[in-house]
Amino acid sequence: MFDDISPKYDFLNHFLSFGIDYLWRKKLVKVLESYHPDTVLDVATGTGDLAIAIASVDPQKIVGIDISEKMLEVGRQKLCSKGMDQLITLRHADAEKIPFSDNTFEAITVAFGVRNFENLELGLKEMRRVLRPEGVMLILEFSHPHAFPMKQFYGIYSRYIIPLMGRLISGNSKAYTYLPESVAAFPSGENFLAILESQGMKKAKLIKLSMGIATIYIAEK
Repeated sequence: MFDDISPKYDFLNHFLSFGIDYLWRKKLVKVLESYHPDTVLDVATGTGDLAIAIASVDPQKIVGIDISEKMLEVGRQKLCSKGMDQLITLRHADAEKIPFSDNTFEAITVAFGVRNFENLELGLKEMRRVLRPEGVMLILEFSHPHAFPMKQFYGIYSRYIIPLMGRLISGNSKAYTYLPESVAAFPSGENFLAILESQGMKKAKLIKLSMGIATIYIAEK
């Protein structure tokens, strides 16, 4: 599915979020900056938008992994055009079978990817394994607004507008129906904090964004 929509993925991300996705990533990078990581693994990196944003923190090495080779191809083209292909490496890999040794990275990030894990707990366990002791995990994910009127607006927008526009622009009838369905099924908020802690992560906390449309989860090993 992600291979199929890769040519239009970046445009649709920015278009359907009214460009707010830039601000969400910027907020995650601001949080990451306080940890001063030298090595960062960006899981479910897609076309590399978050990995590129993380470069502003000035780490020595950024690695992005994703299971969609065509998404990675788009990302590599972006890196070359920006002259960032020496700093950032994109690799084809499964988040549930991360091809790195234990305790490799000082920080691990994921933007809008954990809800796509086939086995959420296994993916988090793998991420923790390759994270160094006292390293930080930052996860940006869609969540469920609860306050009026955002709850009502987002419900209508995600259920009807996103699938319609996504289908018209990408030509894929499944991808942007899947998006709101996967968001609805994801255990967001305090439920996800509990899952992080159950996988051995510590000091788990969250930052709500845009009245609860998205959330940044922060936890340490």
